[in-house]
Amino acid sequence: MLISEHLQERVRRDGATPLLTHYDVPAGSRTELSATTFANWVAKASNLCVEELELEPGDEVAMPLLRLHPEHWMSLVWVAAAWGVGASVRSAADSGAVVVVGPESLAEPAAWPGTVLACSLHPLGLGLREALPAGWLDWSTEVRSQPDHFVGLPPEPGTRVWDDGEQVLDQAGLAALPGSADRVLVRPTTPWETVRDALVAPLLGGGSAVVVTGGGSADLARIAADERTV
Repeated sequence: MLISEHLQERVRRDGATPLLTHYDVPAGSRTELSATTFANWVAKASNLCVEELELEPGDEVAMPLLRLHPEHWMSLVWVAAAWGVGASVRSAADSGAVVVVGPESLAEPAAWPGTVLACSLHPLGLGLREALPAGWLDWSTEVRSQPDHFVGLPPEPGTRVWDDGEQVLDQAGLAALPGSADRVLVRPTTPWETVRDALVAPLLGGGSAVVVTGGGSADLARIAADERTV
C-alpha cells in the first residue's frame, strides 16, 4: 500500500483524531490537523498540482519551504501532495517543475525560477498579505477553490519520491519504512528526519505527531505532558 493510500485508509478508519499538531512556541500558536483535515488540504494541493500546474509523475518539486520550515504543517501537506501525484520532493533544490517557498523568499524573487507557489505559514492557512512578484501564486488562495477529493491514478511503486542528495527513495521504499503507533514529540532537525518522524511513521503505523518549534526544556516537558506524547 502506497503512502497516499495509507492516508486515505487513516481517514476512513480514524479520520477525526489528530494526525499532526504543530506548536510554534515563540509565536504562541498551536495548530492541530485531524487526518481528515490534513487529507483535505493534501487533496486540494494535489488537484492544484495536476489541474493547474500540470505536474506529471516523475516531475521534481523543489521545496525551499521544507528546507527552511520542515516542521510546518504546510510543508508536510506539500510533501504528501507531491507524493500523491507521483512527483519527487527535492528539499535541497531551488528549481524544479514547481518551486514551493515560504514568505522570506519574497525578498529575493529572482532566486526562484519557474512556477513558484508561496506559502504564508499562517497557522490557520490564511494567505499572504504582501504583494507577490509577477507570476507567483499564493498557495492558500489558489488551493481553496480546488476539489476536496483527488481522484488521480496512484503512482507506480518505482516512482521516485525523495532526493535530497543523500537520501533517495521511491514509492515502494517509502512504504516499507517503519511505522509508529504512538503519539510522538518531534523536534525539527533535517527535512528528511522531520518528514520521516512527523508524517511517514504516523501514517504507516497509525500514530500521530506533535511537532514543536522553538522553546526550551520546560516548554517541551509541558507540551509532552499536555499532549501525552511518548
